[in-house]
Amino acid sequence: MTDRLYYSDSYLREFRARVVTAEDGGLRVYLDRTAFYPTSGGQPFDLGTLGGARVIEVVDEEDRVAHVLDAPLDLPNGADEVEGKVDEARRLDHMQQHTGQHLLSAVFEELYTAPTLSFHLGAESSTIDLGIASLDSDRIASVEDRCAEVVAQARPVMVTYEDAAEVSGLRKESQRSGTLRIVSIADLDRSACGGTHVRSTAEIGPVLIGKTEKVRGNVRVEFVCGGRALTRARRDYRLLSEIGRELSAPFERAPELIAAQAARLKALEKSSQRMATELATREGRELHAATAPEADGLRRVTEKGSIDDAMRARAQAFTAGGSAVFLAICEDPPTLLLATSQDSGVHASDRLKAALAAAGGRGGGNQTLAQGSAASVDALGVVTRALVLLR
Repeated sequence: MTDRLYYSDSYLREFRARVVTAEDGGLRVYLDRTAFYPTSGGQPFDLGTLGGARVIEVVDEEDRVAHVLDAPLDLPNGADEVEGKVDEARRLDHMQQHTGQHLLSAVFEELYTAPTLSFHLGAESSTIDLGIASLDSDRIASVEDRCAEVVAQARPVMVTYEDAAEVSGLRKESQRSGTLRIVSIADLDRSACGGTHVRSTAEIGPVLIGKTEKVRGNVRVEFVCGGRALTRARRDYRLLSEIGRELSAPFERAPELIAAQAARLKALEKSSQRMATELATREGRELHAATAPEADGLRRVTEKGSIDDAMRARAQAFTAGGSAVFLAICEDPPTLLLATSQDSGVHASDRLKAALAAAGGRGGGNQTLAQGSAASVDALGVVTRALVLLR
């Protein structure tokens, strides 16, 4: 059984331990005791070094903890003791985020009776899922204000060990039996937890809530604490300042200016699409006039390119001149458009669907305009040849 030193001292960064066994050629090591925290309870594992090797993963295997190394452990002269060093920056970050989660969950419970259903500590941000139908910006601001108040009060964060049969006042009932490790924020929260935590709410630093989203009828809340919150705030400020410079205006006005530009862009896109359609229609008419009828009296044209509104307008303008068939081919994605005049004797939808079905494709439309897709570029070639040979 591994003695888990982080339970009693989350600030322990260096320790010595005896190697109990090593597996996988010395890449998976078990110690009699460890300060390395394994992935558990939503909190990721610690990094650091063990002897001369880097610890790249720490795995909780119930009674023991496995240390996965990047190189075999080298013990000089048959020694069985090794020195471990926990990555201090990563550990402190995880302590801030995890204690911040306790604070945030307790405040959501306190202010809005919103229970925390799950917690995940990510590499850049963390999330909690709340049992609440919705969460607006005013409530988020109230939660952040309350968290800031508790942080400023530097309330003690304490660890105690209590019998599960007698424990009371937990924010979330524990299903475990025996002795429970209880992490408490003075006069605010009591939770059964095996994670690493700071000694005072002051060490959590600022608590900043990010985006929220609905997940299976609940609300998922993204948040950052401490150093991460400072990094996020600095990044956001610089980004907003850059946006302000690009807009030649204070960044406070960015939303309204961006909305105005988006509206102008939408109007320009509509105007551009309208002009492109008008141009394509004119091109279709001119193409009809410039195309000589074949022996059966039909004018036939095959074009390659994107099958968009402009292509459809050109095809319909071409066939509007009468006695005409227009075939458009696009390879990416493999797509076909067939337009025919009413007097051509060719039913566009029936002819295209039949050709596509023979090559494993599908399509549809009406008598004068049909569109469909082929399974591949090769299949597209088969369909195209069948339609081009159509006489």
